[in-house]
Amino acid sequence: MDNFVVFILSHGRAKNISTIKTLRSHGYTGDVIVVIDNEDKTADEYYNKYDDVEMFDKLAVSKTFDEADNFEDRRAIVYARNACFEIAEKRGYKYFMELDDDYTSFHYRVYSSKKQKPIKVKNLDTVFRSLIDFYKKTPFSTISIAQGGDFIGGKQNRMARKPTIYRKCMNSFLCSTDRPFKFVGRINEDVNTYTYKQSVGLLMGTIPIVSLSQKTTQKNSGGMTDIYLDSGTYVKSFYTVMFSPSSCFIKPMGDTRMRLHHAIKWDNAVPKLISEKLKK
Repeated sequence: MDNFVVFILSHGRAKNISTIKTLRSHGYTGDVIVVIDNEDKTADEYYNKYDDVEMFDKLAVSKTFDEADNFEDRRAIVYARNACFEIAEKRGYKYFMELDDDYTSFHYRVYSSKKQKPIKVKNLDTVFRSLIDFYKKTPFSTISIAQGGDFIGGKQNRMARKPTIYRKCMNSFLCSTDRPFKFVGRINEDVNTYTYKQSVGLLMGTIPIVSLSQKTTQKNSGGMTDIYLDSGTYVKSFYTVMFSPSSCFIKPMGDTRMRLHHAIKWDNAVPKLISEKLKK
């Protein structure tokens, strides 16, 4: 854990970073760095309020990966995600966890034949240490913690029925400076990345044993809220289609209030390779 740091990626929310308090209340005692960009007009508020703040050059980072458009609008988290690899190396950390700034809780997910139950995490140090240990023993490029929404449906939910590692990878990211990769696409960068990068051989996954919860995106000002409200879910989802048209498409989602959202045909998305040692 001496070689590990939590990065909290933030923009325009200096007065409202709930993740720090949440981390401490769930037993994380390690290093935390708030990551902001040089286009944030509230930067001084961050420096005045938080112990450790790191600023990166947003325009410079934008030139290091495929944004998938030619817009001048850089109101997106993808720049901070990619900047973290260089920040970690500069600060002397090998392992780091990228977190959003609006988390409210962390829970263990316990499964049985009758129910799926959340139990509050009281020692996040142990959770992060276990994730790092697993990461070191596997070829994963990055690992995510499940989100609360992944468990909608209770015991009928697929993660409750089959609690295994899923190849989606969103929101939180455990990474290492010696396994660098680039997030891609200005918007929907997590889905763009876990579909496109895995189609060319990288391995990414979500651990369903632990979950995090956060505030509703479009009700929490700052961060990515403005750009989601401006462009809507169709534009957001179509970035993923552009990167992986053979496996990703857009379809209506919801029960009564329908919206357009990305969908993935996993049979077309990632390689399914069998080890040579199993060859007969």
